[in-house]
Amino acid sequence: MNVCMNYNKDDNMKNILLICLLLISTSVFSQGWVNDNNFDTKVTGYEAFEDNSIHDVIVVEFWAEFNKDNAFIDWKKIDELDGVKYLRANIAQCPSLKKEFRIRMVPTILIFSGGDAFIKFKAKAGLDLLCPVDYPRMVRAIEVVRREASY
Repeated sequence: MNVCMNYNKDDNMKNILLICLLLISTSVFSQGWVNDNNFDTKVTGYEAFEDNSIHDVIVVEFWAEFNKDNAFIDWKKIDELDGVKYLRANIAQCPSLKKEFRIRMVPTILIFSGGDAFIKFKAKAGLDLLCPVDYPRMVRAIEVVRREASY
């Protein structure tokens, strides 16, 4: 009887530890997402760029499940830059945003500052739909947006 009880306690501890690790990993390594319902709050609204916000630039990648292999692969590096937040929007869940920003191809990446979109990178029409920007070009674009937004 004691052996069974010890086994259950150990098993419960393992389950608790597994759940904690899952929660930590998803909060640290997960991609931020936006949709039609939260875009104004997270990207263009007052809360996104209020005075005490740590983000002066927000990058949004419009993405699709069918083309996930061509998504911007260095998003974690961009998200780690000072003052930059990287988010994704699944076009299947964002019909209003898709229409508002005229998203015709994915991936399409918009760079926002002060609630306004400054730069748009979009995939070229064709069969491959490759990501239209690499890490160095994205960093340069963020620097341009910061300069332009300061005027």
